[in-house]
Amino acid sequence: MLKLLIALTFIAMLISLAAGAGFLLKDASASRRTLTSLKLRITLAVILMVLLVYGFSQGILT
Repeated sequence: MLKLLIALTFIAMLISLAAGAGFLLKDASASRRTLTSLKLRITLAVILMVLLVYGFSQGILT
């Protein structure tokens, strides 16, 4: 179950990265969608790190 959560979080980060790149290239400079995408990606990265630390500390991930 934990490995599935880690994989889904990583895939969500990749999707957010692609969306942010698209927003950066297509939107006007006043658009805040790129910043929102970055905030989401940072949040997902923190969640991913917490899941990895938890998995290694509990011995689920070796």
